[in-house]
Amino acid sequence: MISTPSIALIGAGCSGFTTAKRLKDAGLPFDWFEASDRIGGNWAFENPNGMSSAYQSLHIDTSKWRLQFEEFPVPSDWPDFPHHSLMAQYFNAYVDHFGLRSLVQFSTPVTAVRRAGSGWDVTTPKGTRHYRHVIIANGHHWSPNRPVWPGHFDGTIIHAHDYKTPFKPVDTIGKRVLVVGMGNSAVDIASELGQRAITEKLWVSTRRGVWVLPKFLNGKPVDKTPLPAWMPLPLVRKLGARAIVKAIGRMEDYGLPTPDHQPLEAHPTVSGEFLTRMSNGDIAIKPGIERLDGHDVVFTDGSREAIDIIITATGYNIDFPFLAPEDARITDNHIPLFKRMVQADPALHGLWFMGLAQTLPTLVNLAEQQSKLLVAYLTGRYALPDPATMAQVIADDERKYQAHYYASRRHTMQVNFEPYVADLMKEMARGGKRLAKAA
Repeated sequence: MISTPSIALIGAGCSGFTTAKRLKDAGLPFDWFEASDRIGGNWAFENPNGMSSAYQSLHIDTSKWRLQFEEFPVPSDWPDFPHHSLMAQYFNAYVDHFGLRSLVQFSTPVTAVRRAGSGWDVTTPKGTRHYRHVIIANGHHWSPNRPVWPGHFDGTIIHAHDYKTPFKPVDTIGKRVLVVGMGNSAVDIASELGQRAITEKLWVSTRRGVWVLPKFLNGKPVDKTPLPAWMPLPLVRKLGARAIVKAIGRMEDYGLPTPDHQPLEAHPTVSGEFLTRMSNGDIAIKPGIERLDGHDVVFTDGSREAIDIIITATGYNIDFPFLAPEDARITDNHIPLFKRMVQADPALHGLWFMGLAQTLPTLVNLAEQQSKLLVAYLTGRYALPDPATMAQVIADDERKYQAHYYASRRHTMQVNFEPYVADLMKEMARGGKRLAKAA
């Protein structure tokens, strides 16, 4: 075993490569591992590592104004909501502009990360090396949550992660298709397959009503002009909810079930097409699934439909297959992290997580902000609080960002971008004062 005290970085998606830039700028040596033969992670369509959940028609639900990196603006001629191919071009341009590509060890999956002395042993097909710090940026939209129902189904079941086109991996033309879920992937896929020229009939199964938000308000992208970070979050939500209801009215008017919460009390489902397809009668709504019965699906209201294909858009699992379970304790798809980055246990302070959050409005440039605190820590300009304080801050932050959401596995990592980034900057200042006081 070769022992090299250093830093290991896992993943070359948007969280990985923006962290790599910050490490490089700070002059910190690191080894960078990527399972695929390319950068981009989830936004590398048909990524050969099998971890991309992008489908051919995918457009990002965040406007270009909110997803761009601080030091690398998006092209001015981009549409407001770019296609995944533009995202991939942008990511590759970023990596090349900042001279990062040569630093990546492509086709080098990390198979194990284990505690060893004061650091970590990281194993890849090339062998095992020792590092003081391991930075994990492996994403959280690649390990599909696949539901199981009683009974048996004689048709085909796939997850939204598997879906690529109306023809791949299964031909939906002229078929009776059921999409399960009402998140962003669900409404995108349902809107595409709900066209009368594609499926014979398209249903969406949902256990509860949700608010489907528009992409534009008053002719502008809905997220283009955020309310200031200093404004209390309850007020932000109240003003946002009022504007949404005024713009789109009631969900029941489109044939959707009544939500049991107000707008912005769930992670937003955003679509510029789904409500139109609902109002056109192209999509029908069903409640949750009770059981499967051959070619039939039986729903909780007692109704049944003959179905050929079920597409489950039921979210993703937090998954670190290379970590020992005791080093990343995940309960109900939740791992408690200080500032969504590091665990409170001092024995785990060499293990950092980048981009492991569900951020409003965008995840693309979250790690760019998180890496500021990370690099301050690695260069000795920031000190973490004591474990008890960290645990209390974790609880307080989760209450701040998540308490108003209904209980769901999709709400275990929620943060609001502007207030969260403001919190990070304040925490960096506090960490600097802790160092000065200890000196």
